[in-house]
Amino acid sequence: MDVMTNDSVKAELFKENQIFRNLVHQHQNYEKRLTELSELSYPSEEEMLEETTLKKKKLLLKDEIYQMMQNHTKSH
Repeated sequence: MDVMTNDSVKAELFKENQIFRNLVHQHQNYEKRLTELSELSYPSEEEMLEETTLKKKKLLLKDEIYQMMQNHTKSH
């Protein structure tokens, strides 16, 4: 039985599944914004709240991406 690695599963889903691509792009956008926020010397309360919110959203996306990868692996 051929066991797919996480990288190959991710590559296959990214190629074939628009929803998966959108999730990955959104995750990358959150990461980019979190990097920007972390570089601020004196973030405002609003920016700190945004950072906390984005971390939670990013984690939810990561979970969803992982679940799609798991489902894909089980079905192949």
